[in-house]
Amino acid sequence: MIDFLGNKKWLFIFSSILIVVSLASLVTKGLVFGIEFQGGTVMTFSATADVTTDDMRGALETAGVPNAGNATIQPTDDGGFIVRTAEGDADAANLAFSAVVSDLGLPEQDVNVTTIGPGWGKNITEKALYALAASILAILAYIALRFEYKMSVTAVIALVHDVIITLGVFSLFGREFTPNTMAALLTILGYSLYDTIVVFHRIRENSQRLVKQTFQQMANESINQVLVRSINTSLTSLIPVICLVTFGGSTLKDFAFALLIGMISGAYSSIGVASPIYALWKEREPKFQALKKKYEKSVA
Repeated sequence: MIDFLGNKKWLFIFSSILIVVSLASLVTKGLVFGIEFQGGTVMTFSATADVTTDDMRGALETAGVPNAGNATIQPTDDGGFIVRTAEGDADAANLAFSAVVSDLGLPEQDVNVTTIGPGWGKNITEKALYALAASILAILAYIALRFEYKMSVTAVIALVHDVIITLGVFSLFGREFTPNTMAALLTILGYSLYDTIVVFHRIRENSQRLVKQTFQQMANESINQVLVRSINTSLTSLIPVICLVTFGGSTLKDFAFALLIGMISGAYSSIGVASPIYALWKEREPKFQALKKKYEKSVA
């Protein structure tokens, strides 16, 4: 049997390091928001042959694209480029696209330009934040009613842990944050919550017949009892996500990458964050304090 709660100090230290690194990256580097959030234009060029990123940026500057030096230029698997700029005018963006094609001597191609105004980006950002807040409140309410409020609070702490780490990894790697990423975050909440509920349900069952052991000892046994199930569920869920990250298109890869990080973090946090915090909090209750004084020898 693995003594998770006996080593909770190291689990907390590990989580703290991940949180600090993630927050530091978010504060210093920030997130690279897609045009859906901040407005702008996406241009897709095909058959670019030997054109380099510097060539593309130079052509954008020549075409008069605003802030072309900070444009995001992403090569595609089929030998083209996806360019994201701050241009907010659709007509100007179409003219710039044609100018770049002419300047670089690219083959004639259909104008492939998508322009989103800053007002729409602000609207979708607000709705995404509302969706995230509503999800967390619904989770708090459900677990509090189904189990108890201490479980709901610690479950949400684990969810916040997973979201921060996922956003931190996105910031560290400079991955673009899009509505697909937000959808992945909301999906992550479900996966993480499922793992946590499985552990909490077993802890609750075992606590009904708690004898000759502390609450932490019982919680540790409960974690080990569902450990194989949690591992199998996580691995089964991760296999298709890994395939999407490896073989999916650029849009699917961002979604799958967020899922991958979040699901790994969620599988860990149910054991390394939610369960230890809940056990420590629960053991402060008078009836469990008495058991701790009598049987705490094997729990650090």
